[in-house]
Amino acid sequence: MKERCPWLKLTNDQYVKYHDREWGRPVHDDQVLFEFLILEGAQAGLSWETVLKKRDNYRKAFYQFDIKKVSKITPAKVEKLMNNPGIIRNRLKIESTISNAKAFLKIQKEFGSFDKYIWSFTEGKTIYNSFKNLKEYPSKTQLSDDISKDLKKRGFRFVGSTIVYAFLQACGIVQDHSTNCYLHGKKLRRLKD
Repeated sequence: MKERCPWLKLTNDQYVKYHDREWGRPVHDDQVLFEFLILEGAQAGLSWETVLKKRDNYRKAFYQFDIKKVSKITPAKVEKLMNNPGIIRNRLKIESTISNAKAFLKIQKEFGSFDKYIWSFTEGKTIYNSFKNLKEYPSKTQLSDDISKDLKKRGFRFVGSTIVYAFLQACGIVQDHSTNCYLHGKKLRRLKD
């Protein structure tokens, strides 16, 4: 049996698949980066496992994370989303998804893509860490502090440093597979579902 990261619950096949096929793999697609940013924000105060179970519902509710469509969600649609049991029904999180889409579009306009913007913080390179156990993993770093501060300045919400660090891990800007994980230190590429 393959050894995996210590945070992973092996009893959840969906979680194992996420770990093996997505987490820590570099993402350069703006729509996927937007999805991860929104889902990490939705996780605030909850477990990633909870969000992962609702991911397909989020995709349906938010137009497959089409940034332009999400930016145009109306107050009437927000009310419908508040009654959608398939997503996390937190008004602030739902409304921040819309305002974050608008801020995301501004970054795309300024930098050409969100990908260019977010990867510029590491000069386009993945940061490889070597953590063995859960105690060694940071909840935030100077990098996530800097990005969080910049995103907030640009109008993003639910982008505190801890959320940003989880986002960086998810989209492979930071590769935190533990030293005993079979994926540790490898140059990973994103796998399609």
